[in-house]
Amino acid sequence: MLDTKPLLFKSSTDFPSIKRAKLEILQVNLGYLCNLSCTHCHVNAGPKRTELMSASMVDKVIDVLRELNVKVLDLTGGAPEMNPEFRRLVKAARALDVKVIDRCNLTILNEPGYEDLAVFLAEQKVDVVASLPCYTEDNVDSQRGKGVFESSLEGLLKLNALGYGKGDPSLVLDLVYNPGGAFLPPPQAELAQDYKRELGANYSIEFDGLLTITNMPISRFGSMLISKGQFEEYMTLLRDNYLAANLDNIMCRNTLSVDWEGNVFDCDFNQMLLLPIEKNNQPLTLSQVLEQSLEGHSVVVADHCFGCTAGQGSSCGGALAE
Repeated sequence: MLDTKPLLFKSSTDFPSIKRAKLEILQVNLGYLCNLSCTHCHVNAGPKRTELMSASMVDKVIDVLRELNVKVLDLTGGAPEMNPEFRRLVKAARALDVKVIDRCNLTILNEPGYEDLAVFLAEQKVDVVASLPCYTEDNVDSQRGKGVFESSLEGLLKLNALGYGKGDPSLVLDLVYNPGGAFLPPPQAELAQDYKRELGANYSIEFDGLLTITNMPISRFGSMLISKGQFEEYMTLLRDNYLAANLDNIMCRNTLSVDWEGNVFDCDFNQMLLLPIEKNNQPLTLSQVLEQSLEGHSVVVADHCFGCTAGQGSSCGGALAE
């Protein structure tokens, strides 16, 4: 059962109100189990987490895709591929002609039992959005753990060998950059050029695009900020760089976030903060989404929303403005 205990910041924010638009993207968190424990992870995923979406809940996800004519299924975790239902869900979505995005940490492609995962993704023509917070070994390993950079390169080379990252629209490979500290991402287009130059010259790696995502002051990253006495400074940074123009394109307008238990949220950050979508003061579940439209419904906002609107903006699809 979803914990809906009152959260003080839920009603104290001065972030502007937003209304939901037509649902286009269903973002599903298949569970918090992961082979890594990254410092910037806003879901506190790791090898010891046991939360995984059940087969019956995956069936409901498939029902929503079919009944609501959703265009995109965005799979996340943890490492979403570690859920035993991952491949069944991917196949079902692709059979419905739904675009599938796999938010992959790359290292999972090399883990025992997942050796054929890259081939599966290519066969199903799944878009791969791969986390690589830097193009240097020291920076990546400091965020994600010793040896992760080398394993990530191995995963990228596997994907390249299958045709990913070479401009084929059916085999899209995008990389994700997260800042290594309490600062905003640099301009996305400029950083993408740096990534392409360094990864190409040093490792012969190709990819299609780079997505820069601002670190949210919640969960593991938020705890780090508090421990270093940087939380208020970081919140001030986000507020000072707020741009109202970014409100038009933030992901909570057309994306519905679903947790491993089937509760629904405006975004995965709200999911981690237990700020569900409600009607008549009751949290909604995935089953109820089939019964009522959320278009025009007010988005639940809090202070962390300034992270999506600061500077060039940030969403699961990268920067909102160049």
